[in-house]
Amino acid sequence: MYPEELVNPMRAELSDNGFDELFFDYEVTDALQKKGTVLVVVNSVCGCAARTARPGVIGSLQNEKKPEHLFTVFAGVDKEATSKAREYMIPYPPSSPSVALFKDGELVHMWERHHIEGRPAEIIAQDMASVYNKYC
Repeated sequence: MYPEELVNPMRAELSDNGFDELFFDYEVTDALQKKGTVLVVVNSVCGCAARTARPGVIGSLQNEKKPEHLFTVFAGVDKEATSKAREYMIPYPPSSPSVALFKDGELVHMWERHHIEGRPAEIIAQDMASVYNKYC
């Protein structure tokens, strides 16, 4: 478990931009049963990928089409919620950070860590926006 003083600013980066935090498995189940499009960000303290993932995800929301519901779990901190979210992300292996787009409860697109790491936030945002244009 990471100390809250380390994690809180990383949590706030998403929650201050419209993401609801999920802490428990039942919250994840409820969130992913929503109709329409649901974006789930597996947040992380990883500096090499998470530092561009969060701004990339936030930037992607400037697109005209975007997910209707925004949620986040924190890997290594919100263990119960993260574990449940990852069950819904199968067949993709656990990775953090990662981002999943669901439509009517079905996983339609996944951005794994290797899609994020080493890429600037602007490119991540553009990639995500192109997927939103297809599904949202």
